Amino acid sequence: QLQASGGGLVQAGDSLRLSCAASGFTFSTYRMGWFRQAPGKEREFVAAISESGGSTYYTDSLKGRFTVSRDNAKNAVYLQMNSLNPEDTAVYYCAATRTVITGLQNRNNYRYWGQGTLVTVSS
Repeated sequence: QLQASGGGLVQAGDSLRLSCAASGFTFSTYRMGWFRQAPGKEREFVAAISESGGSTYYTDSLKGRFTVSRDNAKNAVYLQMNSLNPEDTAVYYCAATRTVITGLQNRNNYRYWGQGTLVTVSS
């Protein structure tokens, strides 16, 4: 029901835009989040966006480099990633939730998950 795409191999300093296509549920009624999981590490919160797209939320360390957006007409959510560095190497997941704002960073609060797309940043 969630299909992430757009990952790949890039060099440090490059930009990449991830996409996530949703189907099978009422997309516009869900807050959407992006998480990532680096090798050997736990899955961590990256960003989230409100149902309308009017509010966005980021993990502090990524503010200013990553931008989340959505297009409810296309049932899609995006993650624009700029100035990538090797520490950004991970599998990136999109997910859907109806949790409260304070629960957005907790992966256990998400109902639907995409399969993940791999982003590899070389130095």
